[in-house]
Amino acid sequence: MSPRGRFFEDVAESRVAFADSDVATSTADLRASPFRKAAPGLFGNPGMPPNSNVHDLLECPVCMNLMCPPIHQCPNGHTLCSSCKVRVHNCCPTCRNELGNIRCLALEKVAESLDLPCRHQIYGCQDIFPYYSKLKHEKTCKYRPYSCPYAGAECSVTGDIQFLMMHLKNDHKVDMHDGSTFNHRYVKSNPQEVENATWMLTIFNCFGRQFCLHFEAFHIGTAPVYMAFLRFMGDDDEAKQFTYSLEVSGSGRKLTWQGIPRSIRDSHRKVRDSQDGLIIQRNLALFFSGGNRQELKLKVAGRIWKEH
Repeated sequence: MSPRGRFFEDVAESRVAFADSDVATSTADLRASPFRKAAPGLFGNPGMPPNSNVHDLLECPVCMNLMCPPIHQCPNGHTLCSSCKVRVHNCCPTCRNELGNIRCLALEKVAESLDLPCRHQIYGCQDIFPYYSKLKHEKTCKYRPYSCPYAGAECSVTGDIQFLMMHLKNDHKVDMHDGSTFNHRYVKSNPQEVENATWMLTIFNCFGRQFCLHFEAFHIGTAPVYMAFLRFMGDDDEAKQFTYSLEVSGSGRKLTWQGIPRSIRDSHRKVRDSQDGLIIQRNLALFFSGGNRQELKLKVAGRIWKEH
């Protein structure tokens, strides 16, 4: 393949690599926004492009996202974003000249003049932000999509709560129950198998919200344990409005846990590794199971209530 062909192959690949970059902003945000405004004195001058073409000026020719400072240009005036400058090995994708370290200060001023809606507007965020504040806000926006809370397999699906509920039901076939109390039974014929032992996720609908009950086996150091914990399908500030309790019992003995459900903003592994839940050592779990203690038959009862 000729050097020219390889160069443009690299450029094509970079369009994919940076399509979802957190640093850049989708051109659709700007095209659809009724909040565009021109830099003072710039677009009112004769010969300058109209306000409706602002997105064309700020669109990176490589990744097609809106550029934010630092915006680079070659000696001939062709521009591209800082991420793609590294990707194309400091060679202008338009004229093939060396880019150097020239900043396009005029376009950076244009970027400073823009007010745009949050990219999570489709999920309900109605706030409008200056160009730079928008990028910072989107990383913590309470309307940003949630990750799928299913723990039994890697799942990259994201969406709002309503969408995730349909996804969990249709794709993961999880158990779904209505009510704020429960009594679950977890069985395992070979309790010596601890690593990667997880049970089916259970979703509870109560108080108009949804909660995920997890149960799994893992090691704390060298000690095999079982752990049950609850996660809230919503943000942390809402999760703190609720409390839950978990209990295992048998042979006149009882082990209980009470806590606040963790938001699904925290990954299942993060919650598990923090040991924020009911932890039962394997020997104790087998004791609660009764019988000859060769098989796990553990009953976990629980309740969810809302604090006033």
